[in-house]
Amino acid sequence: MTDPWVALEPGADPVQRMRVLRRAHQSFTEAGTVTRPVRSVVADSWRRSARAGVAPDGTASVELTDGDLGSYRAEHPLARVMPLFRELMGTFAADGEHLLAVCDAQGRLLWVEGHPVTRRQADRMNFVPGARWSETAVGTNAPGTSVAVDRPVQVFAAEHFSRRVQPWTCAAAPVHDPRTGRVLGAVDITGGDGLAHPHSLGFVQAVARAAESHLALLAPPETRTDGLELTALGRDEAQLLARGRKIRLSRRHSEILVLLARHPEGLTGDELLCALYEDESVTPVTLRAELARLRRLLGPGLLESRPYRLTVPVESDVAVVERRLGTGSVTAAMAAYAGPLLPSSGAPAVVRLRRRLADGLRTALVARRDPDLLADWARAPWGEDDLDVWRALASVRPTAAVRSRLDALERELSAAWPRGWAPGGATSSQRPRS
Repeated sequence: MTDPWVALEPGADPVQRMRVLRRAHQSFTEAGTVTRPVRSVVADSWRRSARAGVAPDGTASVELTDGDLGSYRAEHPLARVMPLFRELMGTFAADGEHLLAVCDAQGRLLWVEGHPVTRRQADRMNFVPGARWSETAVGTNAPGTSVAVDRPVQVFAAEHFSRRVQPWTCAAAPVHDPRTGRVLGAVDITGGDGLAHPHSLGFVQAVARAAESHLALLAPPETRTDGLELTALGRDEAQLLARGRKIRLSRRHSEILVLLARHPEGLTGDELLCALYEDESVTPVTLRAELARLRRLLGPGLLESRPYRLTVPVESDVAVVERRLGTGSVTAAMAAYAGPLLPSSGAPAVVRLRRRLADGLRTALVARRDPDLLADWARAPWGEDDLDVWRALASVRPTAAVRSRLDALERELSAAWPRGWAPGGATSSQRPRS
């Protein structure tokens, strides 16, 4: 096959390919081996699905309903391009007895529209708004896999990990925030075998690019044009949007802006020194030089001194997560959490803020006991050793894969403590450090 992202090469017999894929799927679920002609993108997704503990006979769970779903959709950035999706894909979906679906970056379906008969059929496998269709929830599928690998993906018949989904074929492409480059979600077309064609993959990819172009033309909602936007979660070097410019900040400048965004009233030089440097030998001259470079980078009028402060409002992804946690919107907070705050930073104040934000979110996740949200955290790089979260996940989703990982973490924790010491309820954050 010339293009590994396309499910069927031109001229291939879909019925024959379906039979071969069913045998390959059975071989994988029984023995863990992948046989030809399974595409590499599908084989990798099957392996990720198995590691996540997805059951081949399972189904999607509905996380958001009624008012919660409506509120979440209303504030999601992709709501602003739904008219465009309907214009470009609505007639195609209705006439072809297909479905137009849009999911968020966690694989949660926000909109499912199209032919009414096809919608009723899809309802039976919970392919409905508010349902979680991430790889960690239902295994290989176009919208979930697309956001997982950040690529347009086509999934044909028995390439789906869940047997309930194998009568379907789908193609999806991720949609990115044009300002930050982060995945907002994916647009998907789902239906019958006729979608197993290169044109359907190219179609959703073109629609996704059109949506990104449209988002770039729209002014940010409810954002002051003279404000700053700071993105600092999950990245060592923050990105700042200032007066239409994207600025990639150095690590030290990232730390300074994170702290000044937290303190609109400003910070004195001594306060910034203590917040940024563990080494007490660092002089005020060093800090003043960094601030002078930052002032030149930002441009005139944005950074003042005595005390050091930003002269315009700052919206940061840290503040978004905190606000959503404060209102009890755990799902929305997780959607905005792209990872630890400036993970490589050793600045004392940044370290404290990073821990406080992560601890607040993980505590809310454990209390919420939502298996998909817990799985998202546990499978992320920052959560793979989080014993509390794995314990909570095992209590609500006790699959063999989850239990195996929890057992390994428990053994690792026991080995890390001195002989004769009973760690009891010690968490990953309480482990001895070498």
